[in-house]
Amino acid sequence: MKHRNIGTVAALALLTALPAAAEWAPERPLEFVVASGAGGGTDNFARTIQSVLTKGKIVERPMVVLNKGGGSGAEAFLYAKQNAGDPHKVIFGTNNVYLLPHIAKLAYKAEDLQPVAALAMDEFLIWVKADAPYQTAGDLIEAAKAEPGKLPFGGSQSKDTDETLVALIEQTSGADFKYVPFNGGGEVGVQLAGGHVVANVNNPNENLGQWQAGAVRPLCVFAPQRMAESEPIHDGKGWHDIPTCKEQGLDIESYQMPRTVWLPAGVPEEVVAFYRDALKQVADSEEWKGYLGKTSQTGAFLTGEDLQKFIADSEAKTVEVFKAEGWIGE
Repeated sequence: MKHRNIGTVAALALLTALPAAAEWAPERPLEFVVASGAGGGTDNFARTIQSVLTKGKIVERPMVVLNKGGGSGAEAFLYAKQNAGDPHKVIFGTNNVYLLPHIAKLAYKAEDLQPVAALAMDEFLIWVKADAPYQTAGDLIEAAKAEPGKLPFGGSQSKDTDETLVALIEQTSGADFKYVPFNGGGEVGVQLAGGHVVANVNNPNENLGQWQAGAVRPLCVFAPQRMAESEPIHDGKGWHDIPTCKEQGLDIESYQMPRTVWLPAGVPEEVVAFYRDALKQVADSEEWKGYLGKTSQTGAFLTGEDLQKFIADSEAKTVEVFKAEGWIGE
């Protein structure tokens, strides 16, 4: 008995001394698949993450950015489906991953991708021309009620985030605008500054130059609280001086677009954990904080159940807008 006990102790000691099973790490170069064209917001999002991961030696494999922006990003998501289970394909998108299948017949489903993290929220504001008579969102809405279908409201693309928000404003307030789609936020900003539309809902960075030049001004932001303090941008006012739209009587507490990272469905949990941990280090870095400040986005690191809840809530609320507009399955 005594000898057996010694043998058991020795065996346990040997097992304890053995190294633990290695955690997953990439075995070859990574593809960062971006659901937008080069130079867009999602592209900058992915390339900033690539930079932080590389400079910080958080991931020591090469990372190649591939832009697959066709079909409002559907090209990238279909690519994820075609590479199910491949841990070396990382997909960068927004809420388009789970919203696009509701308004178009596509060859992928949201379930073909595995959410990993959201790292930032794009804010949306109502902007008007600097010399416009509207001082609040309520003023603009009353003008649209007085001239139904006449006031041109510019936005980026059709049935995308901008038109969805304009539709939500109409459904909430009873206003009736004439939505005019353009190719992107930059073009929408130029159209507003030139007086070709009366308003837009651009992200802060998309109208920043025109605000600095005094060509446009913000009325309100669709967020639960005012944006962070900043240096003055024009006429002594910065981002924090912009009231929320709810403060101005428009009963929409929040409308934000997440910047999201995904993997193809079917990857093991340890792969998801690897990327989640790497992205947390990105979110904690000074370079990332600088990126958020430069783009006037709100930092928000969501993973796991928190991310799943955000997606579920965002999808449910947006699909209600789609249904009211008759966009489902078009």
